[in-house]
Amino acid sequence: MNQIPANQPDKRRKPLLILEFSCLATLLLSMGWFSTQSSADNPISPAWLLVPAVASLGVFLSFIGLMYLRWVASATDDRRNRHKVIFALLAITLLGVWVYGIANTWISLNAR
Repeated sequence: MNQIPANQPDKRRKPLLILEFSCLATLLLSMGWFSTQSSADNPISPAWLLVPAVASLGVFLSFIGLMYLRWVASATDDRRNRHKVIFALLAITLLGVWVYGIANTWISLNAR
């Protein structure tokens, strides 16, 4: 019988890495583009900020997915529950930081 080796990477790892680096490239390119387009006389539309917001969410979600594969999916059965709790706390913290950053950005744009 053919058995998959235990050290073979998970099939979900490659798509998550592609998503993470694609979103990271989009985030960096959009930030560079914004710096050349924006001026005091001609600010960019707040709707354009959805591009880096969605890209940064993609980076966070793919990082969280890779963290899940590394910590929870590869854990032994007797330690899996402990890893799930730690993973859940870290995932909630990361998403909370993202929401806080997006909310503060949106509030600062609407305060003008």
